[in-house]
Amino acid sequence: MLGVAAVTGLLILLGAWWMGPSLFGPTPGGQDRHVLDATVTKPVGCSEPNAEEIVQFELAGRTHEGALSGCGHDQDEKVRIAMTDDPAETDGPVPVRLAATAPGVNDLRRPVGLGLLMLSCVGGGTYAFLLARGPRHGLVAA
Repeated sequence: MLGVAAVTGLLILLGAWWMGPSLFGPTPGGQDRHVLDATVTKPVGCSEPNAEEIVQFELAGRTHEGALSGCGHDQDEKVRIAMTDDPAETDGPVPVRLAATAPGVNDLRRPVGLGLLMLSCVGGGTYAFLLARGPRHGLVAA
């Protein structure tokens, strides 16, 4: 019985690994994502509605501008950005996001999800083993 539970747990883990990252959340729709460092060139105060700062970054040896939906950064502050659009094909500043808030960047859902799934398989296998083993009456101290 223990062997069956262990094999079942391993099959569940292999199936989850094979399913890919989409098992634990949606993945970005096949877009190439660039993550790079940028410098804030035109900061905006947070009191303005729909605040959008201008950042400057370098990609493929050329300097580009990006429109960062955010506020409160200082002039010449370094930020890490993520973008999906090609700056060469975009008219004006490229829409960018902070890398820490962009989906799919530094994503911990997959390893954490697989770790929790592994723990649940171990717990289920242990429970199946204890049920199959049955009660142990000879260990009662007199």
